[in-house]
Amino acid sequence: MPRMPDAYPQRIVCLTEEPTEVLYALDEAHRIVGISGFTVRPPRARREKPKVSAFTSAKIGEILKLEPDLAIGFSDIQADIARELIKAGVEVWISNHRSVDGILAYIRRLGAMVGAAAKAEAYAQEAARHMADIQRAVARLPRRPKVYFEEWDEPIITGIRWVAELIGIAGGDDCFPELAREPLAKQRILPNGDEVVRRAPDIILGSWCGKRFRPEKVAARPGWDTIPAVQSGDLYEIKSPIILQPGPAALFDGLDQIHRIIAGWARR
Repeated sequence: MPRMPDAYPQRIVCLTEEPTEVLYALDEAHRIVGISGFTVRPPRARREKPKVSAFTSAKIGEILKLEPDLAIGFSDIQADIARELIKAGVEVWISNHRSVDGILAYIRRLGAMVGAAAKAEAYAQEAARHMADIQRAVARLPRRPKVYFEEWDEPIITGIRWVAELIGIAGGDDCFPELAREPLAKQRILPNGDEVVRRAPDIILGSWCGKRFRPEKVAARPGWDTIPAVQSGDLYEIKSPIILQPGPAALFDGLDQIHRIIAGWARR
């Protein structure tokens, strides 16, 4: 019996890192013809695939030369890129998930789109088991810290929903749960640092997208010397590729690092 042709997308451009990471994990990297210049996971992708986009911009002409049959991006921030590609006749999928459950669903949907639904389901279940393992470890910790996560410093922007949820899974309580529900960064801006001081976090985590988090700069803010995290020196950087991308990295490496920090604090 002759082999049926592959009816799924053959030439995919990934405008952000998370579809690249998922497709490599599902052994479907042969479908990728272009990636984001911000891609760091998996490392081999940067060697193997041409870089044709940033986050808010893209080389539309270079993308069209690749003759993609699908472009995959993330969030309303990439709406302009999507519009240009659609006008040029490219099929585009822009996901807009903001939660841990949304990341799991994203893995499943992307897998189904390339004919790898079974592999995607297995991968999503692996991530879910990993989170459950962390939660079982958390149940043995003697206490839970209040955790402040900072996504940007000027202006001060607090953490997005999936980050707050991962802090909870890792054994902490996010200091700004009401802001974490807001999907847009501009909705999570603090007018100043006074409210952080008032909420008195035990741990401060920072992931300033695109630049190094500086604990000494944060600790020197006016009035922050009264914060328990500053007094104990519990200020830590979480590298943005493993926490600010709504993909597998956050569910594995990002979660693991947050849990190690929280567990170390809890066992003192």
